Amino acid sequence: MIETIRFWAIVVLVVLGLFFTFVSAVGVLRLPDVYARSHTASQTDTLGAGMALAAVALALGWQNATIYTVLLLFFVFITNPTAAHAIARSAAETGIEPWTPEEDGNTGQSQTEGENR
Repeated sequence: MIETIRFWAIVVLVVLGLFFTFVSAVGVLRLPDVYARSHTASQTDTLGAGMALAAVALALGWQNATIYTVLLLFFVFITNPTAAHAIARSAAETGIEPWTPEEDGNTGQSQTEGENR
């Protein structure tokens, strides 16, 4: 009974980790500027890696490798947002302007949404 619950907890954590990592990759490809991209990469990629590493720690059980996995999890939780902040800060210092909808004439609404109002 406990092994079945543990197995399904590992499966759920791996699937959630893959989902959030995929969302992060799509966000990095689709978002318009470096600030939005670094934000999505730091948020969802950290969560995806955290879920996957939690699944690994749960699958390993109580071993020395589990301790290293948990330490790696803390390292990822600290370094991913820090790296995203450093990227956004260097972009701001070099003068890269954030994207705004007015630049392209696009308000983020489709034509049908604007017509219904």
